[in-house]
Amino acid sequence: MAETLTAPAKVAVRMTVNGTVYAAEVEPRLLLVHFLRDNLGLTGTHVACDTSQCGSCVVYLNGDSIKSCTLLAVQADGGQVTTIEGLAKEGTYDPVQQGFWEEHGLQCGYCTPGMIMSSHALLQRNPNPTEAEIRHALDGNLCRCTGYQNIVRAVQHAAGQIGGGGSTPQAASASSSQNA
Repeated sequence: MAETLTAPAKVAVRMTVNGTVYAAEVEPRLLLVHFLRDNLGLTGTHVACDTSQCGSCVVYLNGDSIKSCTLLAVQADGGQVTTIEGLAKEGTYDPVQQGFWEEHGLQCGYCTPGMIMSSHALLQRNPNPTEAEIRHALDGNLCRCTGYQNIVRAVQHAAGQIGGGGSTPQAASASSSQNA
């Protein structure tokens, strides 16, 4: 007779989230997004589509941008996780967060955390992206409310703030009209 194996009811995980070490026992099938939201109370990471299409759940794991709805919490064991709540430092918005505020890069706000996290990852790789590069970097993020133009402006604004030389379309337009 074959022996039946059963999965453990709970598995110990330990990870650093936004600079704080957390240890917990979780079900092996618990998604990282649910661990962050339900166990840690970090509700800035959203669940929107349940199909990994929308990007509302983007976080960083060990510096890499990932969709937390596609990763089990046990897979993040021992890792460093950064969520939208971890971008602001000492009460000051990150330049990308500030850019979304200044350039009205949101409407309902549901996709905003994922948009900001993906934009932040882009600017870490490329501090001076073109509009096409911004749009390509945000391909994995869906917004049902906007035409994306203000989101692109927000990323351009942030690029200018971090020294990448990015500018808002209005500033680029003003500059080109002065040179005409």
